[in-house]
Amino acid sequence: MNAMIYAAGLGTRLMPLTKNKPKALVEVQGITLIERAIKKLVRSGFDRIIVNVHHHANQLIDFLNNNNFDADIKISDETSKLLDTGGGLKKAESFFDKNEAFLIYNVDVISDIDLNKMCDFHNTSEALATLAVRNRKTSRYLLFDKKNDLIGWENIKTGEKKISRKVEEDFYRLAFSGIHIISPNIFNLINKTGKFSMIDIYLELAGNQMIKSFNHDDTFWMDIGSVENLEIINKMDKVPE
Repeated sequence: MNAMIYAAGLGTRLMPLTKNKPKALVEVQGITLIERAIKKLVRSGFDRIIVNVHHHANQLIDFLNNNNFDADIKISDETSKLLDTGGGLKKAESFFDKNEAFLIYNVDVISDIDLNKMCDFHNTSEALATLAVRNRKTSRYLLFDKKNDLIGWENIKTGEKKISRKVEEDFYRLAFSGIHIISPNIFNLINKTGKFSMIDIYLELAGNQMIKSFNHDDTFWMDIGSVENLEIINKMDKVPE
């Protein structure tokens, strides 16, 4: 199975740790974020993985080349321009099997979410994309209807809303977990180039495409994109896998 790890970010919330190295090489209890992400994907059956790089790209490329992870690992080089989540995926389009759904995993996420269960859910639903979500406090939420279909986005701090499709019934605010499964047909529907957000693409398509939520409230999840969370997880007795 195919997967992509988003590892090109600048890691600004992890400064000064990321001043001289990429976020993906920050360690949690002695193991780098990229190694943790790759090993989780491999354990779940993902044996072809592409990693996008930008900030201190050569360090990350050297690390991947000098370690054996029992997977075919390729590099999508964004050194010249950081393309954001949507642009990064579009650049890597040729890597993916056009007949098989693929997974995207943020390098700064640590979770014991069952990726195989999520894949089964996606394939059964026949959705264009399935987004891992959970009930947690944040400033930006995805909005879903009672059928677990994406209908919009909201920033509760600024009041900004983006509505893809109006519904009469109640909707639910859920926080995105940085893990998604996408059907390859999405490449036929993306009409943007350069730098753009994958969430913006989902919101554009949700008006007439089925984009589902996969709730994993019953699992461990943490974003290691900040110094505060890094300190918390490094004090844990055991880091979930």
